Amino acid sequence: MTLREATPVELPALDPTPDQPFGLYLHVPFCITRCGYCDFNTYTPAELGGVNPDAWMQALAKELELAAARLPAPTLSTVFVGGGTPSLLGGRRMVTLLEMVRDHFVLAPDAEVTTEANPESAWPDFFDATRAAGYTRVSLGMQSVSPRVLGVLDRIHTPNRSADCAREALVAGFEHVSLDLIYGTPGESDDDLLRSVDTAVETGVDHVSAYALVVEEGTALARRVRRGELAAPDDDVLAHRYELVDARLSEAGMTWYEVSNWSRPGGECRHNLGYWNGGQWWGAGPGAHGYVGVTRWWNVKHPNAYAESLAADALPVQGFEGLDPAARHTEEVLLKIRLRQGLPVNVLDAAERERARTAIADGLLASDGDRLVLTPRGRLLADAVVRTLLG
Repeated sequence: MTLREATPVELPALDPTPDQPFGLYLHVPFCITRCGYCDFNTYTPAELGGVNPDAWMQALAKELELAAARLPAPTLSTVFVGGGTPSLLGGRRMVTLLEMVRDHFVLAPDAEVTTEANPESAWPDFFDATRAAGYTRVSLGMQSVSPRVLGVLDRIHTPNRSADCAREALVAGFEHVSLDLIYGTPGESDDDLLRSVDTAVETGVDHVSAYALVVEEGTALARRVRRGELAAPDDDVLAHRYELVDARLSEAGMTWYEVSNWSRPGGECRHNLGYWNGGQWWGAGPGAHGYVGVTRWWNVKHPNAYAESLAADALPVQGFEGLDPAARHTEEVLLKIRLRQGLPVNVLDAAERERARTAIADGLLASDGDRLVLTPRGRLLADAVVRTLLG
């Protein structure tokens, strides 16, 4: 694997793999406040010296122009606006954002167009405007309905707002609405989690994501854990909570299709499936990552440096790497094993197939002859299963 690091660098020629879905990811770097557990590339108003949403959109429009010039006009299967907090842009800017995409790319007739949104900044007029503009899917940060859990996570929305938000999105005509949950927060009880899951199901959404709380270095949560103010998440508790989520969602008719994601039939997030299936995408915005052919790259992180690079008509690429066959194989195993459809056995070499037989005997994998699928116990130990397979 070759690696380059600099600011900025010249992105090498890109050679897209034919006959693969192509996605576009747009990163919105703005948040009102920084949640204590978050290590995403986001900035509050106090942390930005000059770039506001309008200046960011101007820079983004330039990146989309330069991106389109570097690619052989791929048709976009999916678009995903993430962050950060895209809903802080408001409906008008979100409409303009999709217009900018259409100025430079062709969207497939059935393209999935997703935006993330936070309950404290998304209201009926936001959903009406984005749905009318052509957004087809919305993903809402719910996390929990427990006031004490929200407090530990530094979430600023009220416990009931996320459920109201989901219903407003459905009323606006969004067929696909997702709610994101976090489990394992210090002080959370089983009942807290089950009430959150039940509330999500009762809204009528067709997709739920549930993630174990991870204490990331450099976050406010990590500092509180280090000082002894909060207990670190316990692995056994996290496993138990995952089983609670899976059982409750399965009873409600939602099926897991990736380790941390459940949906009703047809509600799967196609953009994220593109990532897990080794698809290609352009990542636009500060800190965004892209992957085309065998090249992965990442943009400079700070919005000011991002805008300065584009003002000089240069892509804001901080670094890139070329993935050799061994790296691509590792990623294929790492990603596809997390899917309900499983990992094709024929991608494994003889030694890996032998190790797979050991994982089957240990109750971590099941096989239908052609594919390897994580068992319920295997889903709890997905990373360990990958290490076992790769040796």
